[in-house]
Amino acid sequence: MHALPPLEQPVEWLLLVLDGAGIFVFAVSGAALALRERLDLFGVLLLAFVTALFGGILRDLLLGATPPETLTSWRNAAIALSGGIFTILARNGIGRLAKPVRLFDAIGLGLFAAAGTGKALDFQVDPLMAPAVGMVVGIGGGILRDLLVTRTPLVLQAEIYAVAALAGGYAVVAGQALGIAAQPAMIGGALLCLGLRLLALYRGWTLWQPPAPPGL
Repeated sequence: MHALPPLEQPVEWLLLVLDGAGIFVFAVSGAALALRERLDLFGVLLLAFVTALFGGILRDLLLGATPPETLTSWRNAAIALSGGIFTILARNGIGRLAKPVRLFDAIGLGLFAAAGTGKALDFQVDPLMAPAVGMVVGIGGGILRDLLVTRTPLVLQAEIYAVAALAGGYAVVAGQALGIAAQPAMIGGALLCLGLRLLALYRGWTLWQPPAPPGL
């Protein structure tokens, strides 16, 4: 099990907090979608775990941090479980679940994009490529979640989704290149990703879709 970082390592603590918060909100997102799809208890918790943890596992595999942290510590699984249980208990207060799924998904996307980029930079990934790692963390769990309920993943639709994750990641890189401390740079990147995603949802912004060839 990974020990908690020393108090004199604020960047490591921020990564831990962002990662934990992202796990929780993505677990809520997955569980809320499962409730909306009328899945049983196992299905609700499975979607919570998949949505919350799959992106982080992909990140660690890409960075060579093996075995992945999720498999060597109980913390991530416990956070994901708490997010799933919270969603079940709060289901009557959540109301219509379409909007909460999108909201929590956007929050998780921002948190994971920033934390994933920060961890990639810690592992000496090229600054131009580090945001791609953050994007993979942000979209990985959501892709598997959507596939499990047989719907087209958001990232493959015209919505501003992966682009928002990349924007947040590059904000982290740009902030650190300009001499901004890692902590505010990551917070700023998370907020930029979240803001762009929510603004795109509110204004109906989408990416350009090439027209299908005639006859298809």
